[in-house]
Amino acid sequence: MLFSSIPFLYYFLPCVVILYLLAPKPAKNSVLLLASLVFYAWGEKKLVVLMIAAILLSYIFGLLIEKYKDRKNLSRLFLILSVVTSLAMLFYYKYTDFFIYNFNAITGLSVPLLKIALPIGISFYTFQCLSYTVDVYRGDVPAQKNFIALATYVALFPQLIAGPIVRYSDVALQLNERTHSFEKVSYGIRRFVIGLSKKILIADALGELCDIFKSSGDKSVLFFWLYAIAFTLHIYFDFSGYSDMAIGLGKMFGFDFLENFNYPYISKSATEFWRRWHMSLGSWFRDYIYIPLGGNRVSKLGHIRNIFIVWFATGFWHGAAWNFIIWGLYFGVILVVEKFWLMKYLKKSKVWSHIYLLFTVVISFVIFNAADMAEAFRYIGGMFGIGGYSLVSAESVYYLRSYGFLFILGFIGSTPLLKNLTAKIREKSLTAEKILNVAEPIVMVVLLVVVTAFPVYGSFSPFLYFRF
Repeated sequence: MLFSSIPFLYYFLPCVVILYLLAPKPAKNSVLLLASLVFYAWGEKKLVVLMIAAILLSYIFGLLIEKYKDRKNLSRLFLILSVVTSLAMLFYYKYTDFFIYNFNAITGLSVPLLKIALPIGISFYTFQCLSYTVDVYRGDVPAQKNFIALATYVALFPQLIAGPIVRYSDVALQLNERTHSFEKVSYGIRRFVIGLSKKILIADALGELCDIFKSSGDKSVLFFWLYAIAFTLHIYFDFSGYSDMAIGLGKMFGFDFLENFNYPYISKSATEFWRRWHMSLGSWFRDYIYIPLGGNRVSKLGHIRNIFIVWFATGFWHGAAWNFIIWGLYFGVILVVEKFWLMKYLKKSKVWSHIYLLFTVVISFVIFNAADMAEAFRYIGGMFGIGGYSLVSAESVYYLRSYGFLFILGFIGSTPLLKNLTAKIREKSLTAEKILNVAEPIVMVVLLVVVTAFPVYGSFSPFLYFRF
């Protein structure tokens, strides 16, 4: 079920909200868990059992890890079993065919692919289960005795299938005690509508341009750049839009999820970019892989090794294909170069450092979205005139004019310009603040009506991160 679909917006969500508000406090988690299982089963049906099994194993291992915390070897054994079983599920469903395919390519054999269906959101809920048992082992949180509370944490539908990756330690107290208020609900609705608008009005429209480019027989250098920039904006508004909706829905039910994006395209280095982009994933790899490996508290070679391990894992987490691995290692190389040489030069010029970052990111997302590395190289080559393409074609000029306003809207929307402008207007005078307070709900209603029209006429698409 998509957040942007009519069944979710006008049937599922209102029913869940009403049942949640009517439920007594002890039953609220049960309502959310049941709603989350229905939400997941809507699209996965049989595979919902896999998620329940993952939760059950994490619950049992969490209790065993805490029970034997004074016997370190036994506690560590249960942690290892927890990590192995969680990763085994992830690798079986997500990576088995990748390894078989590459095994066949290397050996020349023809082992048949298993063609295993990838459960939606398995990468996200696996990481949540892993962080829970690791945190229990470290003593950061006590093991959850209430199975429904733990299951609610993992299966919570606002963030279940495309993040952000919510750590148990961040919501442990909220599972038992959370506040509900009109202000929270109001903010949640506003945040949800903004995210939905980003997805429908900008991300989906730019996604259509990307599809048009791929099917076009009239490619040119300009068209290659239009595609690359369109996808760079598309993936940001698609994923940040989903994160906005998840955070907004969380607020409606009393949860405070951490931010996942902080205007990454205003960064002036790749290092800064990854502190602003998909922050829940970056912090997860930092705390559960990079720091345990020694982080930067090792030799220079060890530090470089740790960076590449993390970025290999980051790329591989995104998908079972070589372009994702290359994409991750691409950033690994750039981050190493920045850390040991380039950063001192980037700090000297805000303009050139920003241009460098945008160029780096645009190229990276061409690799990320390619069907394979051959296509990635062909597209990147086309951006620089390699392959005999003309500089401009009639089709590329047509789409530049057609989507020009949308590009401008995307550029502005990916910066804090509107946010800062609104804050300044509010600070300027009490009258201006009152006008904004009246206008804001009207704008939200208008946006909701407009974005609802797109699903009605079938003009919407799934979120990109559903496939991860």
